[in-house]
Amino acid sequence: MSNTPMAASPLTRAVLEIDEYVSGLGWDQPARLFALVDTARLRAEQPSLADRLGLDEQASAGFTPIEQDEIPTDRPLDEFLGTIAWPEAVAGCALTVERLMLPASAEAQVPQELDEAALARWVAEHPERQEVRMTVAVLRDGARESALRLREKDSPTEVLTGPDLVPGLAEALSATFAD
Repeated sequence: MSNTPMAASPLTRAVLEIDEYVSGLGWDQPARLFALVDTARLRAEQPSLADRLGLDEQASAGFTPIEQDEIPTDRPLDEFLGTIAWPEAVAGCALTVERLMLPASAEAQVPQELDEAALARWVAEHPERQEVRMTVAVLRDGARESALRLREKDSPTEVLTGPDLVPGLAEALSATFAD
């Protein structure tokens, strides 16, 4: 990964790798789900898959993101996430999704009587709206990381990272590992 900081944690590196991959696909993409597998375990247990993924001997630390099947668009994302169960070999998962967001200063302007569809239209028409791509990853042990990229600042050097940037989505992803 060319733009991933070497000093970052393995989970941060995986999130930034996914962000860079999805960024290369352009904007207006559907949500994408990734399994995160321990790279050393993958090399040891599935060497042919590791070879197909281009994981050489130096790529033994950290997590390898493996994109899953397309997420259905005919149902809400939270409902879909509630149907996921991961095999034991999956150490974590990540989701990339694009959304519109408003600055905190616009919060007081939100009309209270709007239903979900009307609120989405209101946000889409707001002059201060910003398009954001969120990549959120969680591990079985509870660790989490996020990367946010604004469309207007679409550069690898402008990606914001942190464990608590999208807590609701991180909690939903963590629930996919609940027994």
